[in-house]
Amino acid sequence: MRSDKGGQRRLDLFPLIENVKPVILLRQKSVVFAATGCYVGYIPFAPGTFGSLVGIPFVWLMAQFSVPVMILFLFFFIAFAIIVAGEAEKVFRQKDSGFIVIDEIAGMLVTFFLVPWSPGNALAGLLLFRIFDITKPFPVGLIDRKIKGGIGVVADDIVAGFYANAVLRLVLLLFGG
Repeated sequence: MRSDKGGQRRLDLFPLIENVKPVILLRQKSVVFAATGCYVGYIPFAPGTFGSLVGIPFVWLMAQFSVPVMILFLFFFIAFAIIVAGEAEKVFRQKDSGFIVIDEIAGMLVTFFLVPWSPGNALAGLLLFRIFDITKPFPVGLIDRKIKGGIGVVADDIVAGFYANAVLRLVLLLFGG
């Protein structure tokens, strides 16, 4: 309880907010914005699938790059995702919170690494990535359970992306595309 300027007592719902520097608040808001895929992670059902859909424009953008630039983009995005996911765990005070979907975006980028862009490939890759991310075949599930912090949040999606990439390439090789 605090008194306001008129002497009225009021319940203070945010007692520490005035002691927090605006830079910290902006940093936390930026982390939440990035980690939740522009707040898509707050969708109450299938946030991982919606987060994966947020990855589609990034996939299209990556497909426009030369291979060396694509490699750099992928490397820096994964590094960024690891940092953001680790910071988001602190903000949410929860290991691998369901709100965090930047890992799905990174996994989608791995899924489509060196895969030609087309709407059909995008749909196939999205479905394959979600299957591997949800079912967590070895070692995806092990990584998900054992590795802590931002690396743990992102690493299982990277491995699921490798699996999806391999299967997508095989499908394209066998059936054309």
